[in-house]
Amino acid sequence: MNAEMLQQVEQGDGFIAALDQSGGSTPKALRLYGIAEDQYSGEDEMFDAMHAMRTRIMTSRAFTGERVIGAILFEQTMDRQVEGRDTASYLWDVKHVVPFLKVDKGLADEADGVQLMKPMPGLDELLARAVAKGVFGTKMRSVVKLANEAGVDAIVAQQFEVGQQILRAGLVPIIEPEVDIHSPEKAQAETLLKAAIARHLDALSGDDRVMLKLTLPSEDGFYRELIDHPQVVRVVALSGGYSRDEANAILARNPGMIASFSRALTEGLSAQQSDDEFDADLDRAIGSIFEASKA
Repeated sequence: MNAEMLQQVEQGDGFIAALDQSGGSTPKALRLYGIAEDQYSGEDEMFDAMHAMRTRIMTSRAFTGERVIGAILFEQTMDRQVEGRDTASYLWDVKHVVPFLKVDKGLADEADGVQLMKPMPGLDELLARAVAKGVFGTKMRSVVKLANEAGVDAIVAQQFEVGQQILRAGLVPIIEPEVDIHSPEKAQAETLLKAAIARHLDALSGDDRVMLKLTLPSEDGFYRELIDHPQVVRVVALSGGYSRDEANAILARNPGMIASFSRALTEGLSAQQSDDEFDADLDRAIGSIFEASKA
């Protein structure tokens, strides 16, 4: 584990940019960016367009480690280059932004009020490639829809089981059991989730440390005990469908959490903007998320 990266993630002022849209979420992300589905043909051209968007963000003068302490990449993004360098190398060596990798393969069908992660065959090989490319940690997402104790327990158990595999590879896992912001049982689900996560954190061995990526909570300060847990490097928040302004406002009321926003980061950016317009809008977005993460 890179000690300088760990220090930045654990103690740095700033937030983690989620640049990891993949598969089914890519057309929507491109559409919001002003690129319609009739402007590309097939998956290869779609991912080329997505990489061009991500490259524009990463190479912007607004995007540096002074405010963006880390960035989560899609596997294809890790395997591509930015300005002639492997993406992870560009992020750390040029921008001083810590690289993470999304490793999950999407969601299984809902059962017991949750969606577990699909199986991840080949995960060890992917983790080995990530280590070789200088990646610091990983991210994997599953979703809680209802306050079903069996479902919540299953989702947290799966996250920590895969987390152990990631720790053995020498990477820091971001455990992400998202609670759907539209759930009619959101607050109750969060109560079950916090208890389950705390039990698994307490069971970790002394040297094992993880990160948590959680939905902004219904109750301000709700995750304080997880933020303060000795096995937790950092607790980051997903925007989950809130607008940037809404997400920033809730985040600012939860000291100790920092942002890990995706759509809320790129909100308002457009392929049609000039570079100056793009940089100015990205600078405003990064500035507002940075301030909310510092609050």
